[in-house]
Amino acid sequence: MSELVTCTKDGDISIVTINNPPINASSQAVREQLKAALAQLRNAADIKAVMLCCAGRTFMAGADIREFDLPEIPAPDPNEIHALLESMQVPVVAVMHGTVLGGGLELGLACHYRVALASTEMGLPEVKLGILPGGGGTQRLPRLVGFTKALDMIVTGKSMSAANALDIGLVDTLFDGDLHAQTLEYCRSIAGSDCASRVLGRLPVELSATDKLVLEERVNKLPSTEKGGNAARAAAKSTEKAGSLPFAEGLKYERQAFIDCRNTNESKALRQVFFAEREAARIPNLPRDLGLRTIQSVGIVGAGTMGTGIAMSFANAGFPVVLQDLSPQTLSRADEIIDSTYQGSAAKNRITPEQAQHRAGLITTTEDDMQLSSCDLIIEAVFENFDIKKAIFKRLGQIAKPGAILASNTSSLDVNVLAQCSGRAADVLGMHFFSPANIMRLLEVVRCDQTAPEVLATIMHLAKRIGKVPVVSGVCFGFIGNRMLEGYLREAEFLLLEGATPGFIDKALEDYGMAMGPCRMIDMAGVDVASKVVLEQKKSGNLPDDDTYRVVVQKLHEQGRFGQKTSSGYYRYEGRTPVEDSEALTLFSDLAQQHGITQRTDISAQEVVERCLYPLIAEGYRILEEGIAYRSGDIDTVWLHGYGFPAYRGGPMFYATTIGESNVVASMQRYAKNTGNTSGYWSVPASLSKGAN
Repeated sequence: MSELVTCTKDGDISIVTINNPPINASSQAVREQLKAALAQLRNAADIKAVMLCCAGRTFMAGADIREFDLPEIPAPDPNEIHALLESMQVPVVAVMHGTVLGGGLELGLACHYRVALASTEMGLPEVKLGILPGGGGTQRLPRLVGFTKALDMIVTGKSMSAANALDIGLVDTLFDGDLHAQTLEYCRSIAGSDCASRVLGRLPVELSATDKLVLEERVNKLPSTEKGGNAARAAAKSTEKAGSLPFAEGLKYERQAFIDCRNTNESKALRQVFFAEREAARIPNLPRDLGLRTIQSVGIVGAGTMGTGIAMSFANAGFPVVLQDLSPQTLSRADEIIDSTYQGSAAKNRITPEQAQHRAGLITTTEDDMQLSSCDLIIEAVFENFDIKKAIFKRLGQIAKPGAILASNTSSLDVNVLAQCSGRAADVLGMHFFSPANIMRLLEVVRCDQTAPEVLATIMHLAKRIGKVPVVSGVCFGFIGNRMLEGYLREAEFLLLEGATPGFIDKALEDYGMAMGPCRMIDMAGVDVASKVVLEQKKSGNLPDDDTYRVVVQKLHEQGRFGQKTSSGYYRYEGRTPVEDSEALTLFSDLAQQHGITQRTDISAQEVVERCLYPLIAEGYRILEEGIAYRSGDIDTVWLHGYGFPAYRGGPMFYATTIGESNVVASMQRYAKNTGNTSGYWSVPASLSKGAN
């Protein structure tokens, strides 16, 4: 076994160092070695204090989450380590830096003193993995900082700065500069002090009337157990036990609650989300020593809503940006949006006025496309017209400097064709941002047939620099997300024609957990935008031979009902509030009659969920079969970060495994029988059928 915990001395100060890169996670091996080291130090007569440190870029940043999937988490239990720390006869000082999270903060709470670099972040984020602190966090933290502050940290899972931690008494002192040297001096200043009074488990905690009221109010605002609130509710209850149970019994209660949460579908889903997002950044079969291209400046063609949002994404990360458009009016509007966005952020104290001015100053707007010629990366972000995009890529191929990467923000069109138009296909890929581009975290990175490996790797690396979650997709209509979205929207429209209202459909899917129902989503994004996608499909011959396919969005577009922007779409809008609209309902009824579709009144919420989600899931299986996505987790990551799929369900592909692939197949076969399936909408992919057997 490798040496993960070492003990050294500096005079009469013992220094225990954990070295388990990259985040010094509390694995079984770390716990075993730390337990042995502390047991040996208990009998050492020649030390006056112990420094508990971690090597590398951070103090312990949590547990080894992979152990949560084992039938039982391997011994020793973290509580054994913490008990040893508390029983030491000399002061033990947690020396914290980096990100001190979860089990790392619980380790610090078991020490007698806590010091930290001023740059340290700390928190108990377990609820974000569907669990609660299982190493004494819900019992020690209230005793240290008070019930209400502890409850807020534990139930939200939010991290705090070291300065805030000092303010609430979570840490004893902060250091700048040489943490090791300053902590040695600190240890000598407290050597021989009374440790017993610093053991948090011995401190009393009582819930005041105000504490109880805060607890009740906080719990009432949490999601239900079925809607992703199980861990937060369990965490609140366990924290409450700190004020009603003796410390030892509180630890037992907490540990059992942790185990119960760990075994829920919520926790399994959230853990899958955690790993899937990290795995999505890894590109199979690329050499580790592959050189990346240098990106120091960015050009964007098209200063509409999307192009402006992309420009701000890069400016936020410190990149100078050239935003080019042929329309002076469009450029003027872009300047106004950029200024108002940054001024608004400054007014809300999200950034300083100086940062707002600096970021806005990084973006240069121009009508002259030759100003793009010196950029390292040029992103085309005009509206979805294939002919215009092809002309732009031909021009970019002529004016861009050698080695520049050319990218398209298209949401659905064939990037291989654009690559060929450029005359430098190896330099081209897709960068599909999601609106609003300066806020939404997802970035679909579309690898073309001839994209150079270092180009793909460069953009994946760059995505992280601008705060995006990148997922690689192959070239197909709609890539991963929008290709799957088609079946979802298709069935939502058929349900409208069959008699369901927009409000009923949206509520059914929002009750399931979607951030926004399909009708509200299209109204917000723009009915005109959604309709143009269908029209582009029609032009390229990709629509099914079915005259009812997406007729609703086309008719709404035809009548000028573009959604929120025109105050009418699937709904009528009072400000931004959607209201069921009798004119829209009449339009749906007329379309149904025109196409011979019988309306009915027996559509259930369960039918809405199944009919919208199961085609989406099936398309995900086809995407895997075709190699468009590398992994099922990549598909889940797209839907979690781009389309508001509920994280506590793990993403559509993971959700299919939790409800059983056989159940998905059986339901699809039932709907195929009911509809006749002449257009193949309910055909089951081979891999889904195989998974069901």
